[in-house]
Amino acid sequence: MILTDVLTTGIDALQFWLVAFLLVFTLAGLIFNLLSPEKLFIFVAVVLLLSGTLTPAQTLAGFSNTGIFTIAALYVVVAGLKEAGATQLIRRYLVGTPKNQHDASVRVLPVTVVLSAFVNNTPIVAMFTTLLQDQSKRFSIQLSSILIPVSYASILGGVCTLIGTSTNLVVDGLVKQSGHHGFSLFELAWVGIPIALVGLAYMYWAAPRLLPKRESSIEQFDQVREYLVEMLIQPGSELIRKSIQDAGLRNLPGLYLVEIERSGQVLSAVRPRTLLEEGDRLVFAGSPQSVLELNTIHGLTLADEQRFKLDGNSSDRRLFEAVLSPSNPMIGLTIKASRFRHRYSAVVLSVSRHGERLSGKVGEIILCEGDTLLIEGQKGFLMRYRNSRDFLLVSKLGTPPAADERKAIPAILIFLAMILASATGFISIFESSILAAMAMLTMRCISYEDAGKSVDYQVLLVIACAFALGAAVDSVGLAREIAAVLLQVTSSPLGALVAIYVSTVVLTELMTNNAAAIIMLPIGMSTAASLGVHFEPFAIAVMIAASASFMTPTGYQTNLMVMGPGGYRFMDYVRFGAPLSLLVGIVAIAIIPLVWSF
Repeated sequence: MILTDVLTTGIDALQFWLVAFLLVFTLAGLIFNLLSPEKLFIFVAVVLLLSGTLTPAQTLAGFSNTGIFTIAALYVVVAGLKEAGATQLIRRYLVGTPKNQHDASVRVLPVTVVLSAFVNNTPIVAMFTTLLQDQSKRFSIQLSSILIPVSYASILGGVCTLIGTSTNLVVDGLVKQSGHHGFSLFELAWVGIPIALVGLAYMYWAAPRLLPKRESSIEQFDQVREYLVEMLIQPGSELIRKSIQDAGLRNLPGLYLVEIERSGQVLSAVRPRTLLEEGDRLVFAGSPQSVLELNTIHGLTLADEQRFKLDGNSSDRRLFEAVLSPSNPMIGLTIKASRFRHRYSAVVLSVSRHGERLSGKVGEIILCEGDTLLIEGQKGFLMRYRNSRDFLLVSKLGTPPAADERKAIPAILIFLAMILASATGFISIFESSILAAMAMLTMRCISYEDAGKSVDYQVLLVIACAFALGAAVDSVGLAREIAAVLLQVTSSPLGALVAIYVSTVVLTELMTNNAAAIIMLPIGMSTAASLGVHFEPFAIAVMIAASASFMTPTGYQTNLMVMGPGGYRFMDYVRFGAPLSLLVGIVAIAIIPLVWSF
């Protein structure tokens, strides 16, 4: 046994157990959110370097991997498609305008799969989330019954091509780095397309049965999310000395008056005939769209001048919704401590978490990833932050965001040329993505500033540093030891493939998908070497399993993105995603050995 050898070789033994400890520490750190992912992986890489476990060249190898630069270039290409209006143009002609729940599923989900096979999942899910939010106000479309399927459809599409997800590119880069040939652009389609078809069939059947219907009756506006908003009656207001009923505050669509604070006293369960006074603080609960109605009442303004005051003319202010990303620096801080107003030139009016409003003082709320914020800001807020890494989704309330489609055709042609060049083998996906990004900038489909903002440097940093941990797991023999333990459970290649797949799925749900793939690939390749079989089935299994994150909101970024707008809770993902994860695993394990033989 390798473990016996390690225990008897001094320095090697220390390095072995150090890497084992760092692996467990990394997993625990991600599960319990001890540090942000990039800080955690940087710390691990530094420890591996300073301990002598890895050489400087090995530690920094991830930063020179072609997969990293391919992912960065594709961020720019996809942002170019979005900024030029190409994604909106594609959506218009491929999806049109869904007019009911069934129509929305039939139109949106297949298109999401197809687009996500070639385009980063995040902008696709953002685009359809905004579309469905707008349509749900006009037609009987329940967001809680379709947004998780949209996220899952984007994941299913991602496993159909090499560029469908960053995980595929990372695994391909590691395979090439180890001296083997990589995978072609459409090679994964052999298993990806059957998985996507089975996944779509499951979602069409299961969504009406397993997903919640939490929204109340369809009125003028969507009421999936509820917010708490405080309004102040100013001197000279038309509301002074009027009763609540006469002031028209009794039956506002999507809103209800929770309480009145007057001279330090709280009046709850307010009666319709209660008279309003100057200086009353009115606390409303309801949907964000309904706040627009309150702004039209003369002399009724947002409460707390210091907390909500913005520079500029009030006519230039707009209301926005924004979903906090895991990389937002405000995570774990209160809104007051984060200096939100100073950082974004905007104010938070209220916070929704898991489809429910958060009570208490807004400034004292501690922010978490996935929180949906109701924000008042200048009208340029959407343009400034829609590509920001701080937010997963930014949308303006009242009207859907418009896109300039004048450069849509050139952007689409550049993208198609990139796909064609790499699919035919004329140049590699790395070279074609770099050229496509340069073409997007040259044709002004995207500005240099927006191109820089579109690249998620924190994700790239996590991937590059995770390469160091994966290299250490391999170099000290930990991968071979884990492979040996797996082979004690099963000695057949198929059994080992199942074990690698299941282990990768578990890791993916607990940590980032890219990190799970980087750690599991050396184990899979060591298992293949021990069995004397080809490595390809195990590499493909790691690719699929690392992307197939359906059981938690945090396993995949798009799952977290739809959590607020859909009003979902943790168990919704488990209930709906666990059967899908099982189905995908069965299909993958059945097909992989047939296409990539042992």
